[in-house]
Amino acid sequence: MPIAHNRIRFSVFEADRATRELRKHGIRIKLEDQPFEILMALLEKPGEIATHEELRGRLWPEGTFVDFDKSIARAVNKVRTALGDSAAAPRFIETLSRRGYRFIAPVTLVEEAPAPAPVRRRHSRPTWTIGFAGALVLLALALGLNPGGVRDRLPGFGSKPRLESIAVLPLENLSHDPEQEYFADGLTDALITDLGRISRLRVISRTSIMQYKRTKKPLPEIARELNVDAAVEGTVMRSGGRVRATVQLLQARIDRHLWAESYERDFQNVIQLERQMALAIAHEVSGQLRLADRGGVPGGRTASPAAFDAYLRGRYFWDMRDAKSTAEAVGYFEQALREDPNFALAWSGLADCYSTGWWTGADYPLAEKYARKALTLAPELAEAHISLGYAEYDLGRFAEAGKEGRRGIELDPNYVTGHHFLAFYLLAAGRLTEALAENDRARQLDPFSFPITFVRGIIYFHLHEYDRAREQFVAASQLNPQSHGPDEGLAQIYWLEGRVPEALVEERKTAVLASWPDQLRDLDEVASVYAKSGFATASRRSAQLKERTFHGHSVEAFHIAIQYGTAGDKEKALEWLNRGVALQGSNDWFCLRNPTFDFMRADPRYRDLLRRAGLPD
Repeated sequence: MPIAHNRIRFSVFEADRATRELRKHGIRIKLEDQPFEILMALLEKPGEIATHEELRGRLWPEGTFVDFDKSIARAVNKVRTALGDSAAAPRFIETLSRRGYRFIAPVTLVEEAPAPAPVRRRHSRPTWTIGFAGALVLLALALGLNPGGVRDRLPGFGSKPRLESIAVLPLENLSHDPEQEYFADGLTDALITDLGRISRLRVISRTSIMQYKRTKKPLPEIARELNVDAAVEGTVMRSGGRVRATVQLLQARIDRHLWAESYERDFQNVIQLERQMALAIAHEVSGQLRLADRGGVPGGRTASPAAFDAYLRGRYFWDMRDAKSTAEAVGYFEQALREDPNFALAWSGLADCYSTGWWTGADYPLAEKYARKALTLAPELAEAHISLGYAEYDLGRFAEAGKEGRRGIELDPNYVTGHHFLAFYLLAAGRLTEALAENDRARQLDPFSFPITFVRGIIYFHLHEYDRAREQFVAASQLNPQSHGPDEGLAQIYWLEGRVPEALVEERKTAVLASWPDQLRDLDEVASVYAKSGFATASRRSAQLKERTFHGHSVEAFHIAIQYGTAGDKEKALEWLNRGVALQGSNDWFCLRNPTFDFMRADPRYRDLLRRAGLPD
């Protein structure tokens, strides 16, 4: 709420609205009318943005024709000159690019001497007014005396707002060099990771915050979408051998400034720079830090700037989530390890590349090897435990996979990939209620994640909640239009519901996205068979055509089994499930529990298959 007091004090200055004077140590400083009006506009809303539109309306009547932005900028510069302030390292007035200005220093209201109370006639006011006035007096006393800390619990009165969740918005690259985008994004990622470790905040994951890169959305709107109390904004510039970063902490729901700091280091000290920023933000949020958080390179990290730089590039490409970018990520993780062979996070990143592979390049034994190397170097590194959990899952060692997943989350409750993996594991184990709960925890940390949304659809599908599953697959497709996974999920739902034309539409989308021209021709044949002979024959023909393009991967075998299950052909479904299990190694073990196989769950051969795969019956 704007401040209405006439006299406002900040640092060694005092601004008096009544006399339109600015004083420093009681001595008047010359300031023209327009700059003074700008100063008052900022002082009336400390910590809040005074937009260009607000300042324009305050300085000029409607119908005035001037270059408003330049005139406002000149007036602000005059205020800064009077205050001895700097736009590059502001102590009082901060510039928010294309938005406006904000007063960032603490302000104090100077109370005016009370005017003599007017003589009132007896019974001049009704009794309810007296009661209201009395309540106001009691409220004022309560706020002044602060019994039981009541004042600190009211909005705007506590020394620090209660902050339980935070989003680190993408740091802006000021280097004007597209090659440095990875560096700004990588520092953002590192900041998110360290904040999650240092404090017990709910820290939004990188995937969800990256959609706000270069956004013009107001901060309160972002806060509502991410459901967070606080936000970190900042800039980073790398030039030659120097790195300069500026970060600020904001109370996000009301866009209120809480704290800001600038850092400048040699690139050789960039690791310490990022760590110092994380510690400073955590201190502002929590008010205190554990002594163990205050120094040194955290477990799994590196002291080599070159290794750290290559690691940032690796994660930058890994987060693009496609086969081509994953191959580039592998190269950068390997480069990081050439610089520092003991860099556990880089070993973990390399393991993730080979564990997932994004449909190409998966090598599960190699992923396990690299994850174990990371754990040897840093036994308490959450990322390494989750990397090993993925590898164990892919290799069909489900008990070990669950153990590693739980240990990773225990070490870092904010590691969203850990919660996502555990939901995936619980899905394969058939513990669907627990899987959905773990998926909820992942969604709280990363509400706009494609993999998390996609897996949520699979969980609902396995719960036989097909409408909800459909909603999640559609949402996942909107988050990543280039992925064919959601279309495959929708096709399975439509086959189960006997809606062949809709199923074939989704399978055509899959074939186009995956560049499978042979499958497009096969789908034309399935459509023709359906028109002539109906559902069962079309479903069986679809399975036979999928057999023809089998390349020897377990996930392909599982999908062929699913198609035979749709046709009600138990023998062929069991044959292809057994082939898939015999091939060993899969991201999609959960396919063994597909709702398509409900009709044969009592068959001893099916239950034996689950036991041989290592899944609980």
